[in-house]
Amino acid sequence: MSINAEEISTLIKQQIENFDTDIEVSDVGTVIEIGDGIARAHGLDNAMAGELLEFSNGVMGLAQNLEESNVGIVILGPYTGIKEGDEVRRTGRIMQVPVGEELLGRVVNPLGQPIDGKGALETSKTRPIEAQAPGVMDRKSVDEPLQTGIKAIDALVPIGRGQRELIIGDRQTGKTTVAVDTILNQSDQDMICIYVAIGQKESTVRNTVETFRKYGALDYTIVVTAGASDPAPLLYLAPYAGVAMGEEFMYNGKHVLVVYDDLSKQAVAYRELSLLLRRPPGREAFPGDVFYLHSRLLERAAKLSDARGGGSLTALPFVETQAGDIAAYIPTNVISITDGQIFLQSDLFFSGVRPAINAGLSVSRVGGSAQIKAMKKVAGTLRLDLASFRELEAFSQFGSDLDKSTQAKLNRGQRTVEVLKQGLHKPMVVEKQVMILYALTRGFLDDIAVEDVLRFETEMNVWLESNRNELLTTIRETGNLPDDSDMKSAIEAFKKTFLPTTN
Repeated sequence: MSINAEEISTLIKQQIENFDTDIEVSDVGTVIEIGDGIARAHGLDNAMAGELLEFSNGVMGLAQNLEESNVGIVILGPYTGIKEGDEVRRTGRIMQVPVGEELLGRVVNPLGQPIDGKGALETSKTRPIEAQAPGVMDRKSVDEPLQTGIKAIDALVPIGRGQRELIIGDRQTGKTTVAVDTILNQSDQDMICIYVAIGQKESTVRNTVETFRKYGALDYTIVVTAGASDPAPLLYLAPYAGVAMGEEFMYNGKHVLVVYDDLSKQAVAYRELSLLLRRPPGREAFPGDVFYLHSRLLERAAKLSDARGGGSLTALPFVETQAGDIAAYIPTNVISITDGQIFLQSDLFFSGVRPAINAGLSVSRVGGSAQIKAMKKVAGTLRLDLASFRELEAFSQFGSDLDKSTQAKLNRGQRTVEVLKQGLHKPMVVEKQVMILYALTRGFLDDIAVEDVLRFETEMNVWLESNRNELLTTIRETGNLPDDSDMKSAIEAFKKTFLPTTN
């Protein structure tokens, strides 16, 4: 068999022409230690802080500790399949989550993966979970109200679009109910809502999702959940994933409400991670950067300037207290970052005052600029009235003979407390809130029995819709209080038809 030199040279030329010169370079390290959801890898000298890393079995990790000889990696998923000596590879990507309109109505985990059984997400957009907060010049003052539909909040501690208002209280005092009712009230407010459930029982999250679905709120809501049984890294990432999804809408000129329920559990998860990564502990064993953990999250809430599109992201962080101690480490940290707090008190809750808002300890640092003019006029003195009533109430228990003015203040205070009570999942539109508060502050309820006050309110709302709807329309469309004489005549006309309860 003879060898043809021409054939050989032709073959070699073809091989040279078709030779692919692309060389793929990837940083690969080796797992040197694994346990408790934390891995240490050697050889990833160029890894970035917060970079996604991939283990040989496909599980992802997050580079957290960049040390001289190894990298501390937080594992985002089951770690039982990873063993010492396994390869771990750099991806070159910072942790990102899918964003966009396609997420509305869905329940996802902190990695943006759907967990509601409705199939894959049809979105190609992503955003990094860690992002720079808008700068000073990109913001403007909060001047637009966010109507929660809860009388006690809209009148006493108003929330504006772009504000950060902390909701704080012991467990089982109605914190989640406040958030759920606020989200239900956004159905006609052109607001996108993101509910971030951190470390909650999955049955509780399921009930909340069903409430949203029942009242039609799921259409404009994204639920991000990291359950109590999920690994600590997912609880730590959940709020950042939620705010990244919200920022996509905010930078497109839309209004967003993000609820973090609750940040105490995120701080505990972060403490667990830090201790496992062998970072030095500080007060209450929390790491030194636990303040930065929350400040870099909450500073991303903003009311953007018109030049940046005028969108807003409002944050409602929750913090759970132990036995009402708001001077503990995490509560004081978050109070100092936010623009006010709503304090829910166990004693009030168990005595039947729901929502159990303590008006003395609750404050909104944005205040009247987050209220419509009509609400500002009728609720102006309400907080002082309520605070002086609580004081008088404590004193009146010791003495029986009270002068007329003290008795009148007590009577008005009892009716104020009654008016501010509200049923579960029954948010109220602002114009009806203004009407009942007008009736209260102008003395129309002073001769109504305390037990009849809520019935008076319900019947008055129905009567106004049928007979004086133009008053409600004026408040709703202009934000101003109608003429005093019209308001008085309407309430007086209704009062004549109201039948008190006969004992």
